[in-house]
Amino acid sequence: ATCLSSTDDETGFMDRDYSRYDLVRKVFDTMRRRNVVAWNTMISWYVKTKRFVEAVTHFMMMMKMGIRPTVVSFVNVFPGVSRMGDTKNANVLYGLLLKLGSEYVNDLFAVSSAIFMYAELASLDFARKVFDHCLERNIEVWNTMIGGYVLNNRPIEALDLFLKALESEHTVVLDNVTFLAALSAASQLQQLDFSQQLHAYMIKNSLVSSVIVLNAIVVMYSRCNCIEMSFKVFNGMQERDVVSWNTMVSSFVQNGLDDEGLMLVYEMQKQGFMIDSVTITALLSAASNLRNPEIGRQTHAYLLRHGIQFEGMESYLIDMYAKSGLIKAAQRLFDNNYTRDRDQATWNAMIAGNTQNGLTELAFIVFKQMLEENVTPNSITLASILPACNPMGSMALGKQLHGFAIRNSLDQNVFVGSALADMYSKSGAITC
Repeated sequence: ATCLSSTDDETGFMDRDYSRYDLVRKVFDTMRRRNVVAWNTMISWYVKTKRFVEAVTHFMMMMKMGIRPTVVSFVNVFPGVSRMGDTKNANVLYGLLLKLGSEYVNDLFAVSSAIFMYAELASLDFARKVFDHCLERNIEVWNTMIGGYVLNNRPIEALDLFLKALESEHTVVLDNVTFLAALSAASQLQQLDFSQQLHAYMIKNSLVSSVIVLNAIVVMYSRCNCIEMSFKVFNGMQERDVVSWNTMVSSFVQNGLDDEGLMLVYEMQKQGFMIDSVTITALLSAASNLRNPEIGRQTHAYLLRHGIQFEGMESYLIDMYAKSGLIKAAQRLFDNNYTRDRDQATWNAMIAGNTQNGLTELAFIVFKQMLEENVTPNSITLASILPACNPMGSMALGKQLHGFAIRNSLDQNVFVGSALADMYSKSGAITC
Protein backbone atom coordinates (compact mmCIF):
# COMPACT_ATOMS: atom_id res chain seq x y z
CA ALA A 1 0.00 0.00 0.00
CA THR A 2 2.91 2.31 0.80
CA CYS A 3 4.43 1.80 -2.66
CA LEU A 4 1.16 2.59 -4.38
CA SER A 5 0.67 5.70 -2.29
CA SER A 6 4.20 6.81 -3.15
CA THR A 7 3.53 6.27 -6.85
CA ASP A 8 0.37 8.36 -6.65
CA ASP A 9 2.28 11.21 -4.97
CA GLU A 10 4.99 11.11 -7.60
CA THR A 11 2.60 11.06 -10.55
CA GLY A 12 0.69 13.93 -8.95
CA PHE A 13 3.88 15.99 -8.92
CA MET A 14 4.66 15.06 -12.54
CA ASP A 15 1.20 16.07 -13.64
CA ARG A 16 1.50 19.46 -11.97
CA ASP A 17 4.96 20.62 -13.06
CA TYR A 18 5.10 20.98 -16.87
CA SER A 19 8.06 23.34 -17.00
CA ARG A 20 10.86 21.39 -15.27
CA TYR A 21 11.87 18.69 -17.74
CA ASP A 22 14.95 17.34 -15.90
CA LEU A 23 13.18 17.12 -12.56
CA VAL A 24 10.04 15.45 -13.93
CA ARG A 25 12.11 12.95 -15.90
CA LYS A 26 14.21 12.20 -12.80
CA VAL A 27 11.09 11.53 -10.73
CA PHE A 28 9.82 9.10 -13.37
CA ASP A 29 13.20 7.35 -13.80
CA THR A 30 13.66 6.83 -10.04
CA MET A 31 10.16 5.48 -9.38
CA ARG A 32 10.39 1.99 -7.90
CA ARG A 33 7.10 0.83 -9.39
CA ARG A 34 5.80 2.34 -12.59
CA ASN A 35 2.17 1.38 -13.01
CA VAL A 36 0.04 2.34 -15.99
CA VAL A 37 -1.02 5.57 -14.25
CA ALA A 38 2.63 6.67 -14.03
CA TRP A 39 3.23 5.87 -17.71
CA ASN A 40 0.03 7.67 -18.73
CA THR A 41 1.05 10.73 -16.73
CA MET A 42 4.48 10.78 -18.35
CA ILE A 43 3.03 10.39 -21.87
CA SER A 44 0.50 13.15 -21.20
CA TRP A 45 3.29 15.39 -19.82
CA TYR A 46 5.37 14.86 -22.96
CA VAL A 47 2.45 15.84 -25.19
CA LYS A 48 1.60 18.91 -23.11
CA THR A 49 5.22 20.07 -23.31
CA LYS A 50 5.36 19.41 -27.08
CA ARG A 51 7.81 16.50 -26.81
CA PHE A 52 5.78 14.36 -29.17
CA VAL A 53 8.47 11.87 -30.18
CA GLU A 54 9.16 11.09 -26.51
CA ALA A 55 5.43 10.63 -25.89
CA VAL A 56 5.12 8.00 -28.63
CA THR A 57 8.44 6.36 -27.62
CA HIS A 58 7.27 6.02 -24.01
CA PHE A 59 3.97 4.52 -25.11
CA MET A 60 5.88 1.87 -27.08
CA MET A 61 8.26 1.28 -24.12
CA MET A 62 5.28 0.74 -21.84
CA MET A 63 3.90 -1.86 -24.25
CA LYS A 64 7.29 -3.67 -24.47
CA MET A 65 7.44 -3.86 -20.69
CA GLY A 66 4.17 -5.78 -20.72
CA ILE A 67 2.03 -3.05 -19.17
CA ARG A 68 -1.43 -3.13 -20.68
CA PRO A 69 -2.46 0.37 -21.86
CA THR A 70 -5.75 1.83 -20.74
CA VAL A 71 -8.12 3.92 -22.83
CA VAL A 72 -6.47 6.96 -21.24
CA SER A 73 -3.11 5.79 -22.63
CA PHE A 74 -4.47 6.04 -26.17
CA VAL A 75 -6.29 9.32 -25.51
CA ASN A 76 -3.00 10.77 -24.23
CA VAL A 77 -0.75 9.54 -27.05
CA PHE A 78 -3.00 10.16 -30.08
CA PRO A 79 -2.43 13.97 -30.07
CA GLY A 80 1.34 13.38 -30.01
CA VAL A 81 1.14 11.24 -33.13
CA SER A 82 -0.98 13.77 -35.03
CA ARG A 83 1.27 16.71 -34.08
CA MET A 84 4.23 14.72 -35.44
CA GLY A 85 2.38 14.27 -38.73
CA ASP A 86 2.98 10.53 -38.40
CA THR A 87 0.22 8.66 -40.25
CA LYS A 88 2.12 5.37 -40.10
CA ASN A 89 2.29 5.36 -36.29
CA ALA A 90 -1.33 6.56 -36.14
CA ASN A 91 -2.38 3.41 -37.99
CA VAL A 92 -0.18 1.24 -35.76
CA LEU A 93 -1.62 2.69 -32.56
CA TYR A 94 -5.21 2.57 -33.75
CA GLY A 95 -4.57 -1.04 -34.82
CA LEU A 96 -3.44 -1.82 -31.25
CA LEU A 97 -6.63 -0.24 -29.94
CA LEU A 98 -8.70 -2.50 -32.20
CA LYS A 99 -6.81 -5.61 -31.03
CA LEU A 100 -7.58 -4.82 -27.39
CA GLY A 101 -11.27 -5.44 -28.03
CA SER A 102 -14.68 -3.83 -27.84
CA GLU A 103 -14.13 -2.24 -24.42
CA TYR A 104 -11.50 -0.03 -26.08
CA VAL A 105 -12.97 0.32 -29.57
CA ASN A 106 -16.37 1.41 -28.28
CA ASP A 107 -15.07 3.83 -25.66
CA LEU A 108 -16.32 7.21 -26.87
CA PHE A 109 -13.32 9.16 -25.52
CA ALA A 110 -11.03 6.87 -27.51
CA VAL A 111 -13.24 7.18 -30.60
CA SER A 112 -13.26 11.00 -30.46
CA SER A 113 -9.49 11.10 -29.91
CA ALA A 114 -8.85 8.75 -32.84
CA ILE A 115 -11.11 10.79 -35.15
CA PHE A 116 -9.35 14.01 -34.16
CA MET A 117 -5.92 12.41 -34.62
CA TYR A 118 -6.76 11.36 -38.18
CA ALA A 119 -8.41 14.73 -38.90
CA GLU A 120 -5.25 16.58 -37.80
CA LEU A 121 -3.30 14.29 -40.13
CA ALA A 122 -5.74 15.16 -42.95
CA SER A 123 -6.56 11.44 -43.19
CA LEU A 124 -10.30 12.01 -43.35
CA ASP A 125 -11.11 8.63 -44.88
CA PHE A 126 -9.60 6.94 -41.81
CA ALA A 127 -11.36 9.41 -39.52
CA ARG A 128 -14.69 8.64 -41.16
CA LYS A 129 -14.09 4.87 -40.85
CA VAL A 130 -13.58 5.31 -37.11
CA PHE A 131 -16.75 7.41 -36.95
CA ASP A 132 -18.81 4.92 -38.98
CA HIS A 133 -17.52 2.00 -36.90
CA CYS A 134 -18.90 3.65 -33.75
CA LEU A 135 -22.53 2.61 -33.44
CA GLU A 136 -23.53 4.53 -30.29
CA ARG A 137 -22.26 8.06 -30.81
CA ASN A 138 -22.46 10.86 -28.29
CA ILE A 139 -22.37 14.55 -29.21
CA GLU A 140 -18.59 14.73 -28.79
CA VAL A 141 -18.10 12.07 -31.49
CA TRP A 142 -20.42 13.92 -33.87
CA ASN A 143 -18.74 17.25 -33.14
CA THR A 144 -15.24 15.86 -33.63
CA MET A 145 -16.07 14.39 -37.04
CA ILE A 146 -17.89 17.52 -38.23
CA GLY A 147 -15.05 19.66 -36.87
CA GLY A 148 -12.52 17.42 -38.63
CA TYR A 149 -14.12 18.18 -41.98
CA VAL A 150 -14.11 21.92 -41.16
CA LEU A 151 -10.45 21.74 -40.09
CA ASN A 152 -9.60 20.33 -43.52
CA ASN A 153 -11.74 22.83 -45.43
CA ARG A 154 -14.28 20.23 -46.51
CA PRO A 155 -17.51 22.19 -45.88
CA ILE A 156 -19.83 20.03 -48.01
CA GLU A 157 -19.01 16.85 -46.04
CA ALA A 158 -19.18 18.81 -42.77
CA LEU A 159 -22.66 20.17 -43.51
CA ASP A 160 -23.87 16.82 -44.84
CA LEU A 161 -22.88 15.23 -41.52
CA PHE A 162 -24.38 18.14 -39.60
CA LEU A 163 -27.73 17.53 -41.31
CA LYS A 164 -27.49 13.84 -40.37
CA ALA A 165 -26.82 14.90 -36.79
CA LEU A 166 -29.98 17.01 -36.89
CA GLU A 167 -31.91 13.92 -38.03
CA SER A 168 -30.49 12.04 -35.01
CA GLU A 169 -31.68 14.59 -32.46
CA HIS A 170 -33.87 11.95 -30.81
CA THR A 171 -30.69 10.14 -29.69
CA VAL A 172 -28.22 13.01 -29.33
CA VAL A 173 -28.67 16.64 -28.29
CA LEU A 174 -26.71 19.09 -30.44
CA ASP A 175 -24.83 21.82 -28.58
CA ASN A 176 -23.08 25.13 -29.28
CA VAL A 177 -19.98 23.31 -30.56
CA THR A 178 -22.08 21.55 -33.21
CA PHE A 179 -23.61 24.78 -34.47
CA LEU A 180 -20.29 26.66 -34.35
CA ALA A 181 -18.80 23.95 -36.57
CA ALA A 182 -21.79 24.23 -38.93
CA LEU A 183 -21.42 28.02 -39.05
CA SER A 184 -17.69 27.65 -39.85
CA ALA A 185 -18.54 25.19 -42.64
CA ALA A 186 -21.14 27.60 -44.02
CA SER A 187 -18.50 30.35 -43.94
CA GLN A 188 -16.14 28.15 -45.96
CA LEU A 189 -18.90 27.25 -48.42
CA GLN A 190 -19.79 30.93 -48.92
CA GLN A 191 -23.32 30.08 -50.02
CA LEU A 192 -25.75 32.76 -48.86
CA ASP A 193 -28.95 30.71 -49.25
CA PHE A 194 -27.76 27.92 -46.99
CA SER A 195 -26.30 30.42 -44.50
CA GLN A 196 -29.67 32.17 -44.23
CA GLN A 197 -31.47 28.83 -43.75
CA LEU A 198 -29.04 27.81 -41.00
CA HIS A 199 -29.43 31.19 -39.29
CA ALA A 200 -33.23 30.96 -39.50
CA TYR A 201 -33.19 27.45 -37.98
CA MET A 202 -31.03 28.66 -35.11
CA ILE A 203 -33.31 31.65 -34.42
CA LYS A 204 -36.38 29.37 -34.49
CA ASN A 205 -34.76 27.04 -31.96
CA SER A 206 -33.40 29.82 -29.70
CA LEU A 207 -29.76 28.98 -30.44
CA VAL A 208 -28.43 32.49 -31.05
CA SER A 209 -28.14 33.86 -27.54
CA SER A 210 -24.42 33.39 -26.87
CA VAL A 211 -21.84 35.96 -27.99
CA ILE A 212 -19.55 33.32 -29.51
CA VAL A 213 -22.36 32.02 -31.75
CA LEU A 214 -23.36 35.52 -32.87
CA ASN A 215 -19.72 36.32 -33.68
CA ALA A 216 -19.61 33.23 -35.89
CA ILE A 217 -22.81 34.35 -37.66
CA VAL A 218 -21.23 37.77 -38.35
CA VAL A 219 -18.24 35.99 -39.93
CA MET A 220 -20.50 33.68 -41.96
CA TYR A 221 -22.40 36.55 -43.60
CA SER A 222 -19.18 38.46 -44.21
CA ARG A 223 -17.66 35.48 -46.02
CA CYS A 224 -20.81 35.34 -48.14
CA ASN A 225 -20.19 39.01 -49.06
CA CYS A 226 -23.40 39.98 -47.30
CA ILE A 227 -21.95 42.72 -45.13
CA GLU A 228 -25.38 44.27 -44.51
CA MET A 229 -26.54 41.13 -42.67
CA SER A 230 -23.22 40.94 -40.79
CA PHE A 231 -23.72 44.46 -39.49
CA LYS A 232 -27.40 43.83 -38.74
CA VAL A 233 -26.47 40.83 -36.56
CA PHE A 234 -23.66 42.81 -34.91
CA ASN A 235 -25.94 45.81 -34.28
CA GLY A 236 -28.58 43.56 -32.72
CA MET A 237 -26.19 42.00 -30.20
CA GLN A 238 -27.18 42.85 -26.64
CA GLU A 239 -23.70 41.99 -25.42
CA ARG A 240 -20.40 42.27 -27.31
CA ASP A 241 -16.85 41.23 -26.48
CA VAL A 242 -13.61 42.38 -28.14
CA VAL A 243 -13.93 39.49 -30.60
CA SER A 244 -17.32 40.87 -31.73
CA TRP A 245 -15.81 44.28 -32.48
CA ASN A 246 -12.74 42.85 -34.20
CA THR A 247 -14.89 40.50 -36.27
CA MET A 248 -17.05 43.33 -37.54
CA VAL A 249 -14.09 45.66 -38.17
CA SER A 250 -12.28 42.91 -40.11
CA SER A 251 -15.46 42.12 -42.03
CA PHE A 252 -15.76 45.74 -43.19
CA VAL A 253 -12.10 45.86 -44.28
CA GLN A 254 -12.21 42.48 -46.03
CA ASN A 255 -15.27 43.62 -47.97
CA GLY A 256 -13.62 46.84 -49.12
CA LEU A 257 -15.43 49.13 -46.65
CA ASP A 258 -12.27 50.50 -45.07
CA ASP A 259 -13.74 53.82 -43.90
CA GLU A 260 -16.55 51.99 -42.10
CA GLY A 261 -13.97 49.74 -40.47
CA LEU A 262 -11.99 52.74 -39.22
CA MET A 263 -15.12 54.42 -37.85
CA LEU A 264 -16.02 51.23 -35.98
CA VAL A 265 -12.56 51.12 -34.36
CA TYR A 266 -13.20 54.67 -33.10
CA GLU A 267 -16.58 53.55 -31.72
CA MET A 268 -14.97 50.44 -30.21
CA GLN A 269 -12.55 52.62 -28.25
CA LYS A 270 -15.36 54.93 -27.14
CA GLN A 271 -17.13 51.86 -25.71
CA GLY A 272 -14.04 51.11 -23.61
CA PHE A 273 -12.60 48.17 -25.56
CA MET A 274 -8.83 47.92 -25.96
CA ILE A 275 -7.27 47.56 -29.39
CA ASP A 276 -5.36 44.27 -29.80
CA SER A 277 -3.30 42.57 -32.52
CA VAL A 278 -6.42 41.62 -34.52
CA THR A 279 -7.63 45.23 -34.54
CA ILE A 280 -4.13 46.40 -35.52
CA THR A 281 -4.04 43.97 -38.43
CA ALA A 282 -7.36 45.33 -39.71
CA LEU A 283 -6.20 48.94 -39.25
CA LEU A 284 -2.98 48.34 -41.19
CA SER A 285 -4.91 46.58 -43.97
CA ALA A 286 -7.32 49.54 -44.15
CA ALA A 287 -4.42 52.01 -44.24
CA SER A 288 -2.82 49.98 -47.06
CA ASN A 289 -6.05 49.82 -49.04
CA LEU A 290 -6.72 53.55 -48.61
CA ARG A 291 -3.05 54.44 -49.28
CA ASN A 292 -3.34 56.53 -46.11
CA PRO A 293 0.08 56.94 -44.46
CA GLU A 294 -1.27 59.00 -41.55
CA ILE A 295 -3.49 56.16 -40.29
CA GLY A 296 -0.59 53.77 -40.76
CA ARG A 297 1.83 56.00 -38.83
CA GLN A 298 -0.63 56.43 -35.95
CA THR A 299 -1.18 52.67 -35.79
CA HIS A 300 2.57 52.02 -35.87
CA ALA A 301 3.12 54.57 -33.10
CA TYR A 302 0.39 52.86 -31.02
CA LEU A 303 2.21 49.54 -31.47
CA LEU A 304 5.50 51.02 -30.27
CA ARG A 305 3.93 52.84 -27.30
CA HIS A 306 2.18 49.72 -26.04
CA GLY A 307 4.96 47.26 -26.90
CA ILE A 308 2.60 45.17 -29.04
CA GLN A 309 4.17 42.50 -31.22
CA PHE A 310 2.47 39.68 -33.10
CA GLU A 311 3.21 37.20 -35.84
CA GLY A 312 3.20 38.85 -39.27
CA MET A 313 3.35 42.39 -37.85
CA GLU A 314 6.44 43.39 -39.86
CA SER A 315 4.92 42.29 -43.17
CA TYR A 316 1.72 44.27 -42.49
CA LEU A 317 3.73 47.39 -41.63
CA ILE A 318 6.03 47.06 -44.65
CA ASP A 319 3.04 46.52 -46.95
CA MET A 320 1.26 49.54 -45.48
CA TYR A 321 4.25 51.89 -45.87
CA ALA A 322 5.03 50.62 -49.38
CA LYS A 323 1.45 51.01 -50.60
CA SER A 324 1.35 54.50 -49.10
CA GLY A 325 4.41 55.42 -51.19
CA LEU A 326 6.73 55.55 -48.17
CA ILE A 327 9.11 52.91 -49.50
CA LYS A 328 12.08 54.28 -47.51
CA ALA A 329 10.14 53.78 -44.28
CA ALA A 330 9.32 50.25 -45.42
CA GLN A 331 12.99 49.60 -46.21
CA ARG A 332 14.11 50.95 -42.80
CA LEU A 333 11.62 48.64 -41.13
CA PHE A 334 12.86 45.73 -43.21
CA ASP A 335 16.49 46.49 -42.31
CA ASN A 336 15.73 47.12 -38.64
CA ASN A 337 17.07 44.77 -36.00
CA TYR A 338 13.74 43.33 -34.96
CA THR A 339 13.05 42.11 -38.50
CA ARG A 340 16.32 40.18 -38.82
CA ASP A 341 14.47 36.89 -38.34
CA ARG A 342 12.39 37.52 -41.42
CA ASP A 343 9.65 35.13 -42.32
CA GLN A 344 8.43 34.51 -45.86
CA ALA A 345 5.63 37.09 -45.57
CA THR A 346 8.15 39.82 -44.66
CA TRP A 347 10.34 39.04 -47.68
CA ASN A 348 7.26 38.98 -49.93
CA ALA A 349 6.05 42.34 -48.61
CA MET A 350 9.41 44.00 -49.33
CA ILE A 351 9.66 42.50 -52.83
CA ALA A 352 6.09 43.54 -53.65
CA GLY A 353 6.64 47.01 -52.17
CA ASN A 354 9.67 47.66 -54.37
CA THR A 355 7.90 46.36 -57.48
CA GLN A 356 4.78 48.46 -56.81
CA ASN A 357 6.92 51.57 -56.42
CA GLY A 358 8.79 50.94 -59.67
CA LEU A 359 12.02 49.96 -57.90
CA THR A 360 12.48 46.78 -59.88
CA GLU A 361 16.24 46.56 -59.38
CA LEU A 362 15.78 46.67 -55.61
CA ALA A 363 13.02 44.07 -55.90
CA PHE A 364 15.52 41.70 -57.55
CA ILE A 365 18.17 42.47 -54.92
CA VAL A 366 15.74 41.53 -52.12
CA PHE A 367 14.64 38.44 -54.06
CA LYS A 368 18.30 37.35 -54.39
CA GLN A 369 18.87 37.94 -50.66
CA MET A 370 15.79 35.84 -49.91
CA LEU A 371 17.20 32.93 -51.91
CA GLU A 372 20.60 33.32 -50.19
CA GLU A 373 18.80 33.01 -46.85
CA ASN A 374 17.33 29.67 -48.07
CA VAL A 375 13.76 30.97 -47.97
CA THR A 376 11.76 29.16 -50.65
CA PRO A 377 9.62 31.42 -52.89
CA ASN A 378 5.88 30.75 -52.84
CA SER A 379 3.05 31.87 -55.11
CA ILE A 380 2.95 35.33 -53.51
CA THR A 381 6.70 35.77 -54.08
CA LEU A 382 6.37 34.87 -57.75
CA ALA A 383 3.32 37.06 -58.30
CA SER A 384 5.32 39.94 -56.72
CA ILE A 385 8.61 39.52 -58.63
CA LEU A 386 7.32 38.54 -62.09
CA PRO A 387 6.01 42.08 -62.87
CA ALA A 388 9.57 43.35 -62.34
CA CYS A 389 10.96 41.19 -65.17
CA ASN A 390 9.77 43.39 -68.07
CA PRO A 391 11.04 46.78 -66.86
CA MET A 392 14.39 45.15 -66.07
CA GLY A 393 14.53 43.44 -69.46
CA SER A 394 15.02 40.18 -67.60
CA MET A 395 12.93 37.80 -69.69
CA ALA A 396 15.56 35.09 -69.14
CA LEU A 397 14.95 35.31 -65.40
CA GLY A 398 11.21 35.46 -66.03
CA LYS A 399 11.43 32.17 -67.92
CA GLN A 400 13.48 30.65 -65.10
CA LEU A 401 10.80 31.73 -62.63
CA HIS A 402 8.15 30.21 -64.91
CA GLY A 403 10.09 26.95 -64.87
CA PHE A 404 10.31 27.09 -61.06
CA ALA A 405 6.55 27.68 -60.90
CA ILE A 406 5.86 24.64 -63.10
CA ARG A 407 8.20 22.37 -61.11
CA ASN A 408 6.56 23.39 -57.85
CA SER A 409 2.95 23.36 -59.17
CA LEU A 410 2.62 27.10 -58.57
CA ASP A 411 1.75 27.96 -62.18
CA GLN A 412 -1.87 26.95 -61.51
CA ASN A 413 -2.22 29.69 -58.91
CA VAL A 414 -4.50 32.38 -60.35
CA PHE A 415 -2.20 35.27 -59.34
CA VAL A 416 0.95 33.58 -60.66
CA GLY A 417 -0.87 32.68 -63.90
CA SER A 418 -2.02 36.26 -64.33
CA ALA A 419 1.49 37.63 -63.67
CA LEU A 420 3.01 35.18 -66.19
CA ALA A 421 0.46 36.08 -68.85
CA ASP A 422 1.08 39.79 -68.24
CA MET A 423 4.86 39.33 -68.42
CA TYR A 424 4.77 37.43 -71.72
CA SER A 425 2.18 39.81 -73.18
CA LYS A 426 4.26 42.90 -72.39
CA SER A 427 7.41 41.27 -73.76
CA GLY A 428 5.70 40.64 -77.09
CA ALA A 429 5.88 36.85 -76.66
CA ILE A 430 2.07 36.73 -76.81
CA THR A 431 0.28 38.58 -79.59
CA CYS A 432 -3.42 39.11 -79.97
